[in-house]
Amino acid sequence: MKKTRLNKFLSEKGYCSRRAADKLIENGEVFVNGKKAEIGQGVEETDLIEIKGETLQSQNSEGFIYLAFHKPKGIVCTTDQKREKNNIVDYIGYPKRIFPIGRLDKDSEGLILLTNDGDIVNKILRAKNQHQKEYIVTVDKPIDDSFIQKMGSGVPILGQITQKCEVEKIADKQFRIVLTQGLNRQIRRMSEFLGYRVVKLKRIRIMHIQLDLPVGKHRELSPKEQKKLEELLQHSQKTY
Repeated sequence: MKKTRLNKFLSEKGYCSRRAADKLIENGEVFVNGKKAEIGQGVEETDLIEIKGETLQSQNSEGFIYLAFHKPKGIVCTTDQKREKNNIVDYIGYPKRIFPIGRLDKDSEGLILLTNDGDIVNKILRAKNQHQKEYIVTVDKPIDDSFIQKMGSGVPILGQITQKCEVEKIADKQFRIVLTQGLNRQIRRMSEFLGYRVVKLKRIRIMHIQLDLPVGKHRELSPKEQKKLEELLQHSQKTY
């Protein structure tokens, strides 16, 4: 029987994303048949896998979960419930194991998706898949045409030039921006480079899914949204 890489296996079982799985393995929190797991290790269905002292149980038989959540400012997009008291998992209090798709930094609010489908996480997070995320951003001083032009053309941050993107001024100190990249604190860093400080950042859309919830509330994706998501991700590269 062909073995599957351990991180992919955990992802397909709905435990966590592949990146999160690698971190668990690196931290020595995953055991396979009683032995500490290694990065890149192959496993199969008959192997006994333990994570943080608990035996892995597949959630696939119960169906995948897809949630939209309006994250409040101050909540951290992590599943680490021991180290972070303001984690997103405890805040939502969903009865089954779920994890966020990507992240939205602690100081920002808005739409984030959560699931137990590890494959879909990797497809969405791949930058080259060009999946759009839309934000409304408020800065500390009036915006000029030069700011809009430079933000849209690309800004040097984190050792690279950001990809061209759609940017539109919507108020004296407010703009709308659509990204397909997901660099760390990207909008804040881009704004800072141009001499502006972000005072409020709100994500209002991920791909075709719109933010339509009060702050702190969540809902399941509609069948129509799920179908569209599957169509958009059909040809996405899910490996890394």
